[in-house]
Formats: sequence, structure tokens, C-alpha cells
Amino acid sequence: MSLELLTVLIIVAFLVLMLSGLPLVYCLLGLSMIVMAVYLGPAQLQLAYTGIFETITKEIFIAIPLFIFMAALLQNSGLGGALYETMYKWFGGFAGGLAIGTVVIATLIAAMTGLGGTDVIIMGILAYPEMRKRGYSKSIALGCIPAGGALGPLIPPSVIMVAIAGLGGLSVGKLFMAGIFPGLFMSLLFIIYIGVRAFIQPHLAPAIPRADRANWKEKFISLRGVVYPMVLILLVLGTIYSGIATPTEASGIGAFGAFICMAIYRQLNWRNLKEAMLMTLRVNAMVMWLLAGGAVFTSFLTLTGVANFISQSVAGLQVGTTGVIVGMMLIALLMGMFVPAGAVVAILIPIFMPVVFALRIDPIWFALLFTINMVIGYITPPFGMNLFYMKGVAPPEVTMGDLYRSAIPYVLLMLVALAVAIAYPPMVLWLPNKL
Repeated sequence: MSLELLTVLIIVAFLVLMLSGLPLVYCLLGLSMIVMAVYLGPAQLQLAYTGIFETITKEIFIAIPLFIFMAALLQNSGLGGALYETMYKWFGGFAGGLAIGTVVIATLIAAMTGLGGTDVIIMGILAYPEMRKRGYSKSIALGCIPAGGALGPLIPPSVIMVAIAGLGGLSVGKLFMAGIFPGLFMSLLFIIYIGVRAFIQPHLAPAIPRADRANWKEKFISLRGVVYPMVLILLVLGTIYSGIATPTEASGIGAFGAFICMAIYRQLNWRNLKEAMLMTLRVNAMVMWLLAGGAVFTSFLTLTGVANFISQSVAGLQVGTTGVIVGMMLIALLMGMFVPAGAVVAILIPIFMPVVFALRIDPIWFALLFTINMVIGYITPPFGMNLFYMKGVAPPEVTMGDLYRSAIPYVLLMLVALAVAIAYPPMVLWLPNKL
């Protein structure tokens, strides 16, 4: 059988299995093992087992459950409430200030957790009711929370980045550093948008009354709520950047720091600890299964020659390197709109990375662009996961239509950030190149 026909059959079979409702990991594992047995012989199935074992026992993947545990502990630590109080006192006196403060807090939480859902749940419970009580429109109050939460996978530490680096054979530390400036730039775009819209239409996001505003003494006292998050961020990212710790070691430091935060805020009890451990178990099991499926899929594409065929075919297209990158970004973006980010990583990274290396594209830059596409998928209708998280904690009168409409401006801003990252690679690569 020719490689051209085999590639077409694989794509068709994979789409049929996906549309049938079969779990993605079964699609990846089942299809890969069946084709390997038929095309290469049953003896080659041993390579599937070897690929799974070698992947899930990589040292870097130890960081995944630890970062998840860190996020789960922080979600139950009470730290979000302290941050919101600080934000309320410092930003509440400005038009749009509560929404701007929500984005600022989401950025800080993103730099501590690496999971988008954690931000949305915390801020959806704390910030949305307060903004609505203060006269904020639905579109302003709803939009900033899922958008701010989407920064979690982009600003390190990031579970998605660990998965991409592991499957793509990249440096996790460099990929983490690559996400800092684009993540902060995206956060700044959100803040500018909210500020400009509140200035033009102040009735949509009014400032809190003067009688309810904090004085300077109260503002400075409230800064205590920012101390622990900043220490935790410096512990994780600072140890990686300085070379004191590897990303895996830093994940352990972060989890221990989150444990201490729970104790400081007097939330360290068996109920919260049990909930954090169960969340870690559930999320980590899902991620590891996807990584196992992605590992077998990678071995299968390599052994059958499909990966090499795809990379050579793409390299031979008369569209230039930029055209290839834009094409891959569009595929990732479209898949991210309908398929969970972890699944998109497991499917596309084994296909895209050989192309990246064949065209001599900087793999860290490409991986960061890929991550931005996954982030956009978190809030893009109709299946953006953060929109469903927000729906889960929002009052009953909030409809999915409200969430879809509120997300559109932020999706456009994210696309602007992606375009800037493509057009100006130093924004992505300056920090990684310093490592």
C-alpha cells in the first residue's frame, strides 16, 4: 500500500471513529495499534507498549500531577478571596475597575496554577455577583472572567506546555519562559479594551460610589493579599529561570507552597485536602491517558513513514514557511474550537513537529504559537470550556447566548496577540534565549 493511500485511510478512519463518539484515547490507541499490526506485523505491537512506558515514565511528566495538585490546593485555599479584596479596594473606584481587577487577578492566578478552569471558577464565584451588584452590564461582567481564565495555560507554569514539550521533545523551561511576555501582552490587551469601553460607555461598568471606596490606609493593608501569590510565583518561575530547579522540581516546590497557603488562610482541613487530591487524580488520569495515546500515535506515524511523508509533502508546497505556519495555526485553531486542548495536543503535535523540524522553524516559537491557539479555543463558541465553567457558577438567568456574545471581543483580542507573536518572534523568544 502506498503512503499516500495509507495517509488518506488513516485520516478518514480517525474522523469516523471520532464522530462515532468513541473516547479520543481509544481512537488514538486503537487505530494506531490496528494499523501497526496490519501494516508492520503483529510483532511490532511491542513497540506500542514500549512507547507508552517510555512516555509516561519521563521525568518531566512528574510535573503534571504536581502542578495540578498545586492548582487544586489553591482553588480551596481562600487565596482568591484575599486577592479579590485587594483588587476591589484598589480598582473599584475607576470605571471598569472591577473588570480590570478581575483580569489582573486572573493573570496572577494563571501564574500560580496553569489551569484555566481554576481561574474561572474562583472569579466566577467572587467577582461576577459583585460586578452585577455594582451595575456592570452582563457583557462586561461575563466576558472578562472566561477570558482571564484562559491565560492559565499560557502563563507558566502550564500543564498544556508540559504535555507539548514532552510529546515534541522540547525544553519545558524554555517553553515556560516563552509564554510570559505573550501572556502578559494578552492580559494588557484585555485591560486596555475594558478601560476604553468603560471610558466610552461608563454606564456599562460604573465606578463604585465614593462612600464605598477604601482609603489609602485600607488599600495598603490589603496588599498583604498579594504577598503570598507573588512569593509562590517567584518560587516556581524564579527557581526555573535561575537554574536552581528543573521544572519538575519547581512543580514540587509550588505544590508545597500551595499547601502552606492553605495553612496560612486556615483552609487546611481533611475535606479540602481530599477534594484537591481527588481533583488531581481525575485530571491527571485524563492527561496521562491522552499522553499515552499520543505516544503510540507518534510511534505509529514514525514507523509507517507517514510522519516523514507528511513533512516532505508540506515542505514541498509552494506557500513558503509563513504560509505553512499559518495553515497549521488555522488547523489547530479550528480543532481547538470543538475538541479539548489536551486532545488537540495529542493529535496534532506528533504530526506538526516533524514538519517544524524539517522546515527549520524554531520549535519553541512554534510550540508557543500552538499554545496560544489552544488558549483561544478555551473561550471560542460553541464549545469553549471556560464558557461552560462560567455557566456552571453563574446565576440561572445567564444563558449560553450571553456567554457567547461576551466572549467575541476577547477572541478577537487573542487573535491580535497571536498575529503579533507570529509577526514579531522576539516577543516569544527573548526570554528563552536567555536561559
